[in-house]
Amino acid sequence: MLPLNVPTRGLRNNNPGNIRNDDRIGWQGEVCPTAKRDFAFEEFKDMASGYRALLKLLRNYRSIHGLQTIAEFIARWAPPHENDTEAYIGMVCRSLNVARDYVPDVNDREIMTAFAAAISRMENGVPAVMSDVYAGWEKL
Repeated sequence: MLPLNVPTRGLRNNNPGNIRNDDRIGWQGEVCPTAKRDFAFEEFKDMASGYRALLKLLRNYRSIHGLQTIAEFIARWAPPHENDTEAYIGMVCRSLNVARDYVPDVNDREIMTAFAAAISRMENGVPAVMSDVYAGWEKL
């Protein structure tokens, strides 16, 4: 267990969603590859860029992959071979005060920033700084 004052990997990397590294994707605000310290997960220059990437992926889950419900989004974000997906879905749904079959409007700032904040809380164990989440939305 980490001491309380040591930030999680996601927070150290300005990657609140713990997005895995994928060299095929050049994220806006990504740390230059030669400056990276973590080769398994993406690293961003600031938290807003990390939230932008998280929000962009969620939007792509709808536009590219056709996912509809919170449960479908989370099952892709946190697959069962790596996570307790059902617990993850439950926590996000409680945080948003919605059912697992809720279909979020991916263009609605309030629901999507709350969704991103819930994912960040699950990934990092601490509440999101909402000004960072909103700044990520503004970069979309």
